[in-house]
Amino acid sequence: QVQLVESGGCLVQPGGSLRLSCLASGITLSLNAMAWYRQAPGKQREWVAVISSSGRTDHADSVKGRFTISRDNAKNTVYLQMNNLKPEDTAVYYCKTGTSYYSGVWSGLVYWGQGTQVTVSS
Repeated sequence: QVQLVESGGCLVQPGGSLRLSCLASGITLSLNAMAWYRQAPGKQREWVAVISSSGRTDHADSVKGRFTISRDNAKNTVYLQMNNLKPEDTAVYYCKTGTSYYSGVWSGLVYWGQGTQVTVSS
């Protein structure tokens, strides 16, 4: 059974930094793509970043240069380092994985974590 557990969300001031973690169980991180999404109040969930099974990363334009996705295979954990946070980054951040991912397309079974709240405010 695949489980994803996010942590690290909290209240942070604009310009601050935060690192989110997603601990995965039931899967082998090095064999699966992992992604971060976020959902702000009243908005649709949007993609933030992805790391493929080969380690290739990609980030949404809105966070490029500020956020970095990475993973630690030994800890079966994916991270999202967020720097220079802005109020518009306020959202619930979700971790996602699936049985098949290629070039931005997920197919087969997908799994989501429960989310972690990030609030950027002074």
